Order: sequence, then C-alpha cells, then structure tokens
Amino acid sequence: MAQKPSIPKGTRDFSPAEVAKRNYIFSTIKTNFEKFGFQPIETPSFENSETLMGKYGEEGDRLIFKILNSGDYLDKVPMEELQTINYKQLTGKISEKALRYDLTVPFARYVVQHQNEIEFPFKRYQIQPVWRADRPQKGRFREFYQCDADVVGSNSLWQEVELVQLYDSVFSQLGLGGVTIKINNRKILSGIAEVIGASDKLIDFTVALDKLDKIGEDGVKKEMLEKGISETAIEKVQPLFNFTGTINEKIEKLAKLLANSEEGMKGVNELQFICDNVTTLGLQTAFLDLDVTLARGLNYYTGAIFEVAAPKGVAMGSIGGGGRYDDLTGIFGLKNMSGVGISFGLDRIALVMEELGLFPETVTATSKALFLNFGDKEALYAMKAIGKLRQKGIKVELYPDKSKIDKQFKHADRRGIPFAVIVGESELEHEEFGLKNLATGEQQKVNFETLLTMLK
Repeated sequence: MAQKPSIPKGTRDFSPAEVAKRNYIFSTIKTNFEKFGFQPIETPSFENSETLMGKYGEEGDRLIFKILNSGDYLDKVPMEELQTINYKQLTGKISEKALRYDLTVPFARYVVQHQNEIEFPFKRYQIQPVWRADRPQKGRFREFYQCDADVVGSNSLWQEVELVQLYDSVFSQLGLGGVTIKINNRKILSGIAEVIGASDKLIDFTVALDKLDKIGEDGVKKEMLEKGISETAIEKVQPLFNFTGTINEKIEKLAKLLANSEEGMKGVNELQFICDNVTTLGLQTAFLDLDVTLARGLNYYTGAIFEVAAPKGVAMGSIGGGGRYDDLTGIFGLKNMSGVGISFGLDRIALVMEELGLFPETVTATSKALFLNFGDKEALYAMKAIGKLRQKGIKVELYPDKSKIDKQFKHADRRGIPFAVIVGESELEHEEFGLKNLATGEQQKVNFETLLTMLK
C-alpha cells in the first residue's frame, strides 16, 4: 500500500480561500509600503552560510536550516574527521549554504554588494518567505513570510516616528484596531546592565529579560542566575518587573535609574523624541507603549526596538517587530551605515484576523457566474460572451465538460458561485442567455447587455 503523503512539520498547504485572504494582507501591506516611499527588492531564498551564521546570536544560529552540498557531500571530508564526530566542524565542510533566517541580514548583504548603485537614504521593502528550525506551535511555523520595510543611510529618529505611523496605517486599514506598538531602546538595556554591574552579561541579560511574558518573573530570574548574573544585580532590576505608568512617567523613572550611565541616557533621550512626536502627530487606531522588558534577543539592534502585540483578548505572540541597527552592514565591510526597519508577521496577522472575523466577504469571492455546458456549439457561443465579460473585468467561467446539468449546478453551488448562465438551443436561437440566481432560484432570459449589467 502506498504511504499516505504528508508535509514537514511547521509547514502548511493553503486552500484557494486562504491564499485569497493572505493576498489581501499582502496587498494592504504593499500599498502602505509604497505610500510611505519604500521600494521593492528580492533576494535568493538561500545564502552562503557565512552570510547568515553568527548574526543572530547562539539561539538564532541553532535555528538556521543548513543545505547539504550537492552530490556526494561527504566525498571531500577525510575519514579521520568523520570519526571525530565534531559536528560543528563537519557542518562547515558538508554544508556551505543555508536557507535565510530573516530578511534583514540578506538586505544588509544586498546593500553592501550593490552600494554603488543605491541612492541613500535607501528605503526598501521585501515580502518573501523565511525558514527557521523552530518548534512548531500556534502562530509559529518553520516556513513563513516576512514583510519588511527598512531605511539605511540615515541616523534621523524621524524614521522611527514614520515606522510607528506605518504600523498604525497598515493595521488600521486591515481593520485590526487596538494593536499595541511596544517600544524600547537597546541603549537603555545596556545602561541598566552597566548600572547593575553586569555589562559583560548584556546579551544574557537581554535575552532572559525578553522572555518575561513567556516564562514570568521567576523564570527570568532563574535564567539570569544560570547565566552568571548575581543575585545583587537581579535585585537592582526588580523595578523593571512591575514597570507601570504613562510613557512620560516611565521615561522619568528610567532617567533617574540611568542618571549615571551616558549610554543609558542616550537611549532615554531617543525614546523621548520618538514618543513625544508620535503623540503629537497622533495615531489612528494603534496604541504606543514603552515596555522596558522588551529586548528582542537579536544581536544587531543598537537603538529603538519595536514589537506589536495583537488586540487584547487574542492569544497570539507578536505580530510585528523591528528596530534600529547602527552598523549591521559593518559585518560585511561597509562601516557607518545606520539603518532602522520593521517587519509584519503575515501568518500571525492572518490568524488574528480570522479569529476576529475581519476579512471582508469580497476577499474570497470566486467567479461571478458559471456558464453551463450543453455541448460544443453552445459552449462556443458561451465562450464568445465570456471573452467580452472578462474584458470588462468580470470573473466568469465555462464548465468544461458536457455533464448532467444537475451536476453542473451543484458544482457552482459548492464553489460559492452566485449565478449560473444557461445557454441551450433556445438561447442560441434567440441570441439570449438564461441567468439564474442560485441563492434565490430566480431565473430570467436576458440579452448580452443586460447580462453584463447584472453581473457587474
């Protein structure tokens, strides 16, 4: 017996209705990207391993899908090396390429490689799939799309202000009001690590702190202790676990906490500028909030950090995120090229919109009418009308086979097609069309002009 086919864990098939809904989100995001002045680029689905490895921290490196070299990938590896079972050393010899983990590092590579062709500041958007060897769960997949917008070649904090507005514009247009755009600054986290005497543990500190909403206060403290952060240092950051108040009140608390840290105060001032201007300009439906525990474990963020939370009452992880990186292109040899970017989590956005019933009915609309097939002569007459209707932008189709009429009606019903067009001998003789509303059962004889009007 043939084995039942399946797909890898963490991947999905999409039905026509699901693809239509995803395309609706893609279209909305793309429209807003272009409205804000971003230009599209695309990069390969896989990169050279050295392009990706070491750019996402230790946790990120473990989640990168490696691609085995083509042909006999073990052929060039000496037998003694195979016997040592040093998998890290072996991996580099049998796998020289990897599937991209995100769109930001490939973008940095693109900027460096094409720097002489680019006009800076360069505003780009990119909508392509990425892959992560993560543990699949609700809203977390191994293959998923990212929708990124980045600006490189400008240090201006007005870019951060605009990216907050971009988030607000997209989610408002999707009808997804009430999202919370959380903001923090890596300089603030560096300052906190400095004032508690844990600067050498900055990455461990931020990675643990970033998990507060997932593993709770006790879990974060336990992880910090395991990473070698002292109990005294952890006591000093206790206020961060219950950091409440308005944005301005939180900024005032941070200013007091970080008064002796030059780096920390830079972060405070940057946050103050962004939040003040976003507040002055206003948002349509989103909320801006300062979340001092927001760390985002990626190594390359150096300034503002963003994360978007779904509306209250929806159990879902972040549906967007990003931040400022002062020298990401430096890893590829191009120094002093600051950038800032955000990403939309398409798959999670789709799940949230499905749960809240936010997709318009027109998104999944199929053909407007199905022309029934009574035979080749009638089908030819129908196809002439179908061609004219399609030229007018109306979605119509012909049932391909001369099957029982009842079967053709059932096909239209199962497809959700609202009208059936009947072209039999009588209609052919009088140059008419029988138009049947499949919802009401009402049927009438019409000429082509009336048919066109009714199907519009």
